[in-house]
Amino acid sequence: MGIVIANIIAIYRRELQSYFVSPLAYGVASAFWFLAGLFAVIIWSGPEGILVTVYDYDSRGQPIDVPYEFVRAILDSITRLMLFVLPILSMGLYAEERKRGTLELLATSPITNWAVAVGKLLGVLTFFLTMILPLMGLEAIALSNSNPPISPLIPLLGHLGLLLLAAAILSLGMFISSLTDSTILAAVLTFAVVFIDFIAKYIPGQIGEAVNHLSLFKHYNTLIQGIFDTSSLIFFASYIVLGIFLTAQSIDALRFQRQ
Repeated sequence: MGIVIANIIAIYRRELQSYFVSPLAYGVASAFWFLAGLFAVIIWSGPEGILVTVYDYDSRGQPIDVPYEFVRAILDSITRLMLFVLPILSMGLYAEERKRGTLELLATSPITNWAVAVGKLLGVLTFFLTMILPLMGLEAIALSNSNPPISPLIPLLGHLGLLLLAAAILSLGMFISSLTDSTILAAVLTFAVVFIDFIAKYIPGQIGEAVNHLSLFKHYNTLIQGIFDTSSLIFFASYIVLGIFLTAQSIDALRFQRQ
């Protein structure tokens, strides 16, 4: 077990370092921060922002939970940005290895495919976490001035759901990346799958019902409403493990093809 953990840490450090020296990763992070900041300003003071909404509700004598609406709006904007950012971050996890010809070395190394997949997933998830940490800091500053104060359970569950959703999408994108040597194709396919999931509730008929039943965003919405549902946590964990399992099987298949 100690050897497996050491291998995972080695892959994790290697993967994380590759992001912090990648111009593409810095470009994606910069665009993400710019758009997220722009959305935050619009959410707070835009034509249909929080300030206008509060004034409208006050004028009609209706109550409104401003801190909750603010957290919900911020998480919604980050979620929409994630649809584009996560496929880009995951597209090179294995496709780039195929392109450089290092995937065969990785597949035939003493390190198990499970350890490699877990290390890669943890690396890209950590990089994504560094992208949203500044936004979480801004949220904390804004919420610290709310009166009455918001229950910490609501933003904590919301951001936990955000990380679980990101991990599930990255796990899926990692599997798709292991199937091709084209990073662009991997990103497009991952985006297509995630987008179908995102609009599942709008798909009519039995197909829509089936997709909606397996939708990540359905369970994500449960968490950002401040509802602690263990079935949602199990659902996300199942998606993450499934992505890792399929990735390991994909690399195993490649190993057998090379024999």
